[in-house]
Amino acid sequence: MPQNRKSKIENPKSKKAYAAAGVDVDLGNRVKSGIHALVKGTHGPEVLGKIGGFGGLFRANFKGLKDPVLVSSVDGVGTKLKLAFAANRHDTVGQDLVNHCVNDIAVVGARPLFFLDYIGAERLDPPVFAQLIKGFAKACKEAGCALIGGETAQMPGMYRRGEYDLAGTIVGVVDRALALDGSRIKVGDVIIGLAANGLHTNGYSLARKVLFEQLKLKLGSRLPGVAGTLGDELLRVHRNYQPLLAKLPRGLVKGLAHITGGGLIDNLPRVLPKTTDAVIDTNSWEVPAIYEYIRAGGRIDPAEMYQVFNMGIGMTIVVSAADREKTLKLTKGRLIGRIEKGRGVVRLEF
Repeated sequence: MPQNRKSKIENPKSKKAYAAAGVDVDLGNRVKSGIHALVKGTHGPEVLGKIGGFGGLFRANFKGLKDPVLVSSVDGVGTKLKLAFAANRHDTVGQDLVNHCVNDIAVVGARPLFFLDYIGAERLDPPVFAQLIKGFAKACKEAGCALIGGETAQMPGMYRRGEYDLAGTIVGVVDRALALDGSRIKVGDVIIGLAANGLHTNGYSLARKVLFEQLKLKLGSRLPGVAGTLGDELLRVHRNYQPLLAKLPRGLVKGLAHITGGGLIDNLPRVLPKTTDAVIDTNSWEVPAIYEYIRAGGRIDPAEMYQVFNMGIGMTIVVSAADREKTLKLTKGRLIGRIEKGRGVVRLEF
């Protein structure tokens, strides 16, 4: 796809034999040739070299940072891809991947610099490939992040017909003195939750099992309290919180947790001092209706729901009690909990 989207050159006979074996190199080259404009649109003056090289070049400019530290993360989209296959809609999962990675480095205070992607497929499908790149490019542009590199692989026998997998790597930067690690969190601080835009990219194996296998629903099904079709709800794009977090006053935030796999129960402890607990009042926000359909349909323990899904909260912010109202006003978030003396775990109040 982008900067170092590689193409392999073979002689005509081997191309024909390779295509017969399931890998069409010529098709791959044709598909990749149409992505330049989309990728170029995410580049600023920091990106050097031409699209199609072996490596992406990024000229770092850390002006204004006293002690710049690079921050990296890698992730995938998981079985949410199964819904993209079924709905034949692929631009949203491209955005999901970028935004998930952006959020993962935003929790330490980093801003994104560049993103690289990987697409593995049984066979490259030009319309699907175009949608994926469109999604990557859209999310990167909105995040101020260059789509600088990528790789595609056709692997017949590894993937089912019409299916693919995605992975992405992001690199960002933060001034070391401003990096967030949760060490300033103390008893008496409060926890503010920012609304999620749906299930984001976690819990889909369980959601699919309950909604489609046990309840026998369809992508086109409509449920009371759920806007649009079930497919629309489940393919909502993972929200990018970094632009909002970057606008908060310096020193205000003590800790951030991106609520992904593991939910509130497993993600908040990643930033808690071992002598504190995060106490979450589960009645302090309205949990979206889709989660009740999943819970009731699968007869799932309520506590487990908070370890599998985000339950409507995609990012948490820990601030001092004195900064509560200011933070709520700036973020449009909701007060969902507090920090108490403990042993570094999350306690749920129902």
